[in-house]
Amino acid sequence: MKQQDFEQRYSDGWLRLEQWLRTGSAGADEAAPDLPVAYRSLCQQLAVAKERQYTNQLIERLNQLVMAAHHRVYRQQTLRRNTWVRYLLAGFPQAVRAQIKYVWLASALFLLPALVMGIGSYSNDALIYAVMSPEQVLQFESMYDPGNQVMGRERGSDSDLHMFGFYIKNNIGIAFRTFAAGLLFGLGSIFFLVFNGIYLGAVFGHITRVGFSATFFPFVIGHGAFELTAIVLAGAAGLRLGQSLIDPGGHRRLVALRLASIEAMKIVYGTFLMLVIAAFLEAFWSSSTELGVGLRVAVGTVLWLLVFAYFALAGRGVLQPGEMPRPAPGGRREP
Repeated sequence: MKQQDFEQRYSDGWLRLEQWLRTGSAGADEAAPDLPVAYRSLCQQLAVAKERQYTNQLIERLNQLVMAAHHRVYRQQTLRRNTWVRYLLAGFPQAVRAQIKYVWLASALFLLPALVMGIGSYSNDALIYAVMSPEQVLQFESMYDPGNQVMGRERGSDSDLHMFGFYIKNNIGIAFRTFAAGLLFGLGSIFFLVFNGIYLGAVFGHITRVGFSATFFPFVIGHGAFELTAIVLAGAAGLRLGQSLIDPGGHRRLVALRLASIEAMKIVYGTFLMLVIAAFLEAFWSSSTELGVGLRVAVGTVLWLLVFAYFALAGRGVLQPGEMPRPAPGGRREP
């Protein structure tokens, strides 16, 4: 489509939207625009204009209109509801389900190497040394020795708050690398998922082999529900970025990457929150030896069930901002 035809098709809509954004009202015979729908259409039109290399004047006009519409959409959403509450109750699990094929792929890349390495390390006590040094193996054994007063990483101080900060930094660092490495056409995310799976499997298998499972599994089961799930989700978001670079569809790669990053970040925000929860549990709950093994295992099991239920059920039937209700039988729209 030539630029002249493109402008003729959409210019009336741009003028009406510009008037509405400037004055807050539409023409006498016109209804107020559906702003989220208009905003999405503008974003698509701007992407088309850039891809077809229309004039800088047109691209600048559309860019300014997109920014003005974005500001108004954000302001309306802030006034109507608490955006973060809506995101946690519905947006995050909806975003995960929308990218479920990448979630399943990331799960396989993480869990299958962990399973293979776990069985191998349990069967062969020398296999773990292919993954870590003898000093690291001894450190892990001492961390989960049943004679310890505090489970987990050896602490330089007795401050749980200090360890809380350490766990946040460590876990978010792992998740961020797993996500951001997806920019390498997905290969970086694949590497970190497989590597972390192998590493985790080696530890699980070896600790079980030496007989420390009674301290190890009660320690990891609670925070693991959030930490391990978050790492898989970060990997899924990274794979989404990589796929947009491998197969950009009808867009330029940078445009496809930008669109994919919008979807990926809907997942990444939630994974960071999950890692904060995991760090809190690891510092203040998992490491306590005053709590019985049965209690920690029971609570950890419940947390795993809650995490699965959250992603499977939360937000179903809740419309996302700008999403139109689906037509019900008989032509009516569902509420």
